[in-house]
Amino acid sequence: MKLSTKARYGSRAMLELALNYERGPVSVKHIALHQRISSKYLEHLIASLKAAGLIKSVRGARGGYILARPPEKIKLSEVFEVLEGSATPVECVDSPESCFMKDICATRDIWVQIGETMMEILEHTTLQDLAERRRQKRASPKSVMYYI
Repeated sequence: MKLSTKARYGSRAMLELALNYERGPVSVKHIALHQRISSKYLEHLIASLKAAGLIKSVRGARGGYILARPPEKIKLSEVFEVLEGSATPVECVDSPESCFMKDICATRDIWVQIGETMMEILEHTTLQDLAERRRQKRASPKSVMYYI
């Protein structure tokens, strides 16, 4: 199962806002540059996140976007649901009536389990958690390569 570009890029955009939360509004250009996302594509994602109330816009010369709540108060599951929708890997989990084999399908149980596990991880991960992971990764020494 692969996550959509919307979910991946949207999560990275929200991470950038979390990393800059104390500094104030962040421009689309800044997010795009630091997260290597197309500005045009990012604008669409930001519109969805703003409509969902996860981010706010600030007008003016030093304007941009900020998180609507502190990073520790925004779960990754909220971002995911806005951009991706359901975490279930197949339609029959959300809509059992769509499958004529729902009562005897052994694989459906696995799909349910995958969806539940994924949502549990997303529910227990905040933007603050992601920001801390990012800072740790930046602080850890890179492996050194020696050329001969």
